Amino acid sequence: MASGHELTLGRSIGISFEHGEDLFGGIAEVCRELEVRQGFIPMFIAGLSEVSLAGTCSRVEDLAAPVWESVDLSYVEAHGSGTIAFEPEGGGISTHIHLSVGRRHQAAVGHTSHLLQAKVQFLVEMLLVEVVSPAMRRPLVPELYGVPRLQYTV
Repeated sequence: MASGHELTLGRSIGISFEHGEDLFGGIAEVCRELEVRQGFIPMFIAGLSEVSLAGTCSRVEDLAAPVWESVDLSYVEAHGSGTIAFEPEGGGISTHIHLSVGRRHQAAVGHTSHLLQAKVQFLVEMLLVEVVSPAMRRPLVPELYGVPRLQYTV
C-alpha cells in the first residue's frame, strides 16, 4: 500500500563537479561539507567519460529479480535524478540515482537504468534539495531480493 509523507525541505544546493571526478564521491563530499544527511536530486545533466548502469546481456532466470551486473559505457551525455538517504550504521549517505544516457559516438543510442558508477567528463550540473524531515532511510528488504527501499520515518 502506498503511503505519503509531507516533507519539510531545507536548502537548495547547486553542485558543480571537476573534470575526471567520481560522481558518487563528489556528492558524498558536498553532503559531508554542508552537513546534508538526506534529500533528493530533482535533476542533473552531465557529460560522463565512464558510466556503469545496472543491466545484463546474459540470460536471466528470474525476470522479477533485480539485476546486479553492470553495463559499462563510455563518453555519454546524461540526464538523471535520485534520492539521498542517511545511513546511520556508517554515518554516511546512500545515494540512489537513475540515469538516461546517450552514447555520443554511436548515434546517441540510449540506455536507462540504475547508476552504479560514473566519472565526470567536462561537467555535471546538479541540483540537490535537502529534506529536513521526516527521516529518510534505505533499509534492505529481504523478501524483495534484499533490495534497499526508501522509507520515511517520523
